[in-house]
Amino acid sequence: MPDGRIRQDIRSGIEVSIVLKQDQRTGKLTRGIVKDILTNSVSHPHGIKVRLVDGQVGRVQKIEEEHATQG
Repeated sequence: MPDGRIRQDIRSGIEVSIVLKQDQRTGKLTRGIVKDILTNSVSHPHGIKVRLVDGQVGRVQKIEEEHATQG
């Protein structure tokens, strides 16, 4: 299962678990739907940075749902 380090695996509309900047020490995950992909590079060792629909920004640690929601 994709783990969020490859940009190609992440699309707007999928559900992911991210780690927020303030939670990096504890590793606490926040779940949400991707709105924007903020990392421009093909991959990132700590996870692709995204903005969730609720405005929170963090690095993807886990992809919860692989297919984009139909809208």
